[in-house]
Amino acid sequence: MSGGDMAKPLLGHRSMEGDPSITPAAGRTIGVLGSGDFARSLAIRLVCSGFKVVVGSRNPKRKASLFPSAAEVTFQAEAVKKTDVIFVAVFREHYSTLCDLADVLVGKILVDVSNNTEINHRKESNAEYLASLFPACTVVKGFNVVSAWTLQSGARDGNKQVLICSNNQEAKRTVAEIAQVMGFTPVDMGCMSSACEIENIPLRLLPAWKIPIFLALGLFLCFFTYNLIRQVIHPYIREQKNKLYKIPIEVVNKTLPCVAYVMLSLVYLPGVLAACSQLYYGTKYRRFPDWLDQWLQHRKQIGLLSFFCAALHAVYSLCLPMRRSHRYQLIETAVKQAVEKKMNIWVEEEVWRMEIYISVGIIALGLLSLLAITSLPSIANSLNWREFSFIQSTLGFIALVISTLHTLTYGWSRAFDENQYKFYLPPTYTLTLLVPCTVILAKVIFNLPCIRQRLLRIRRGWEKGRYVNTDFLGFMTAKISCLLSVWIHQGSEV
Repeated sequence: MSGGDMAKPLLGHRSMEGDPSITPAAGRTIGVLGSGDFARSLAIRLVCSGFKVVVGSRNPKRKASLFPSAAEVTFQAEAVKKTDVIFVAVFREHYSTLCDLADVLVGKILVDVSNNTEINHRKESNAEYLASLFPACTVVKGFNVVSAWTLQSGARDGNKQVLICSNNQEAKRTVAEIAQVMGFTPVDMGCMSSACEIENIPLRLLPAWKIPIFLALGLFLCFFTYNLIRQVIHPYIREQKNKLYKIPIEVVNKTLPCVAYVMLSLVYLPGVLAACSQLYYGTKYRRFPDWLDQWLQHRKQIGLLSFFCAALHAVYSLCLPMRRSHRYQLIETAVKQAVEKKMNIWVEEEVWRMEIYISVGIIALGLLSLLAITSLPSIANSLNWREFSFIQSTLGFIALVISTLHTLTYGWSRAFDENQYKFYLPPTYTLTLLVPCTVILAKVIFNLPCIRQRLLRIRRGWEKGRYVNTDFLGFMTAKISCLLSVWIHQGSEV
């Protein structure tokens, strides 16, 4: 399976949770070969779940104190004889040390929990290699995506899914039964050929975040460069003023809201493009282009990065008055006013603008916080579909509108001031308005009754050119029936 497929949810695999064929397994004896961190965490979790645990170690006396008192720690050969299900919690390099146990392992179920150090490091997965060493055993791949911390703290505080694969259905059912008793959700990934895919999962670093992160970094670099030219390079060239001190705080603080605002609009832009595609082709069954499909799948990550940039912008803004340069500027302004004998510097328009600007910004950040919180799996799972859709879609669009108002109140009339155009470059906020305003305008158009009804019909399965207009057909049927009844009545009179 390709790397891109691994980034997709496991919708195609069957969850074994609630399977009537899985029966309670608490009380049975489970073996664990190994005495490392994962083996200890696994033994603790098995004991807490009601299993009898036998740990096989090469040095049982030295390792016994590391395991719970309810677990029996003995030599590997003795542990193997006492159970039919054995978790192999040793590295691949040490599989060969178990070859001396080949005779007593005949007919046993071996659960391989190992991982590689690199993605696709070997052509053969660890589980397949273990099966080749012990052909008389049944090997099941599982529990490798669960961390030792999750095992000790319980399934509620970590990933609940346990991916399982094997060529033997009965062995998979047995391991799934154990996983379910431990509080996890077993997911059947198919035959042993899926083991390589399962072993690669823990090695991937944020696979669903790569594109959104590169997108955010690209936007940040573009807006940062643009602001640098306007705020630092332009004063240096035109007025010979050194404004380099603005780079760490002021330039960054003007870049972050631009990225957050554009990223938020990019969350809802693919939905607009998808709606346009459905309206154009008159069907929901036509597959979207791959780039649009990928874009739709990354909306959650894009939205969270938007919230992250907005939160950083709020923190940076709070720190602006703390800067030494800001204090110097306040003193300089006060001295100028004293020299010029200006007693009243109150500008009503500017006061109202800043009050509205800050208030609207706080509301927008609050809505973004709500969107970010409800996107977390633990919160999203507690909401029904209507609640989740209302928050992510309706409140999300409101957040975009309020963010637009926040941007407009910041700019106010600066777009019409020629002094704001540095090197003939317009103010930064005017560039950020392009995509969000396009999304807002499209949303307004889609909510027009004539377009909204057509879009709803398409999303309910209607296709252009496939179905007969039932209203027209009903009208014609009624008309023909009326004419026939009149003709029959006139014939009877004659």
